[in-house]
Amino acid sequence: MAKKSAAKAKKTATETENKALTKKEIAKFQDLLNEKRTTLLSTAQDSRKSFENTEKLPDEVDLATAEYEQSFEYRLRDREKFLLRKVDKALRRIENGEYDECESCGETISKKRLLARPEATLLT
Repeated sequence: MAKKSAAKAKKTATETENKALTKKEIAKFQDLLNEKRTTLLSTAQDSRKSFENTEKLPDEVDLATAEYEQSFEYRLRDREKFLLRKVDKALRRIENGEYDECESCGETISKKRLLARPEATLLT
C-alpha cells in the first residue's frame, strides 16, 4: 500500500513539474536570456579588442605562448558563438510560443530544467 502511494506522489510531482509555464515565467526567462546574450556579446567585444592589442614578440618562446593563448581564446569564442546561437534560438522560440516544448517529442520541458539551462530545447 505504501509503495502505491509513493508512486502516486512521485507521478503527481512529475506532472506538476512538467506543467506549461505561465506568461510571467516566460517573461522572466526572456529577460534572463537577453541578459545572457548581452553578456556574451560584451565578452566577445572585449576579447576582440585584446586580440587587436597584441604586439610582435621578439622571443620565440614568448611568441609560441602567445599563439597558444590566442588559439585557446579562439576556441572559447567558438563555444560562446555556439551558445549565442542557442540563446537566439530560445528567444525565437519564446516569440513563436514554443519555448517550453521539447523539439524531439513535443512534451513540456520542466521549469527546473529551464532554470538550469534556459536555452534548452530538449527534455534531457
